[in-house]
Amino acid sequence: MAVSVRGFGELEAVIMERLWSWGRPTSVREVVDDLRRERQIAYTTVMTVLDNLHRKGAVRRELDGRAYRYVPVQTREQHVAGLLSAVLDDAGDRTAALLGFVDRMSRSEVSALRRALDEYDTRRRHR
Repeated sequence: MAVSVRGFGELEAVIMERLWSWGRPTSVREVVDDLRRERQIAYTTVMTVLDNLHRKGAVRRELDGRAYRYVPVQTREQHVAGLLSAVLDDAGDRTAALLGFVDRMSRSEVSALRRALDEYDTRRRHR
């Protein structure tokens, strides 16, 4: 499985992908059991990674009996939007970077971007 989420280490990204796709509070045991279908991994490794994600602010945890359940604090899309914003902050010329990005998009992606910008304008006008 290719990891498409940047800003996390490899195992962090794999775990975050699962949490995002499941969309519910998830225990360490559930993550371990799922990961073991693809690889050998220790319970303590997954517990440490989830604890690190919690300390980084990527997940929140809820006590459920004697164990924690973990939930992402942002959706995958919100996380990616934050990464894009950080990249633009580093670009120097944000407009040039955005135009370069749009140049690499397909026609259907450009159309989707136009629709999203139209929706954004409509929401801003109605505030």
